[in-house]
Amino acid sequence: MTNGAGTGRYWLMKSEPDAYGWDDLVAEGEGTWDGVRNHRAANNLRAMQIGDEAFFYHSNIGKEIVGIVTISQSGLIDPSDPEGKWAAVKVKPVRKLKKPVTLAQIKGDPALAGMELIKLSRLSVGVVTREEWDHILAVSET
Repeated sequence: MTNGAGTGRYWLMKSEPDAYGWDDLVAEGEGTWDGVRNHRAANNLRAMQIGDEAFFYHSNIGKEIVGIVTISQSGLIDPSDPEGKWAAVKVKPVRKLKKPVTLAQIKGDPALAGMELIKLSRLSVGVVTREEWDHILAVSET
């Protein structure tokens, strides 16, 4: 379950599905993750390396993890930022989860109580520990 050439770090990336959802990314084949204007989330984008994996999370509508993406290009300047201060990465879909894992399931699971998704609920790009990653994958298979 190691992830390519990346650092072995895992992430969670939120997107509003009515703006850019899983199906949009799959249709494109590769998407630019931009528009992040929170310093901590931007620092997480800067820390990503090619081959790292992330959960694709539908925020607002659905509030669930729906798939896995891989970082295909890292260290980019956000093309939507005219001042060139904000970070971006490119991502490619890896696979859709067998079953989405909802925010309610995550909040109700003691093994996931420390997730940034819960503790820093407004953070759009967060860190996921290996233990959290493996646990969520197991939950998505049941």
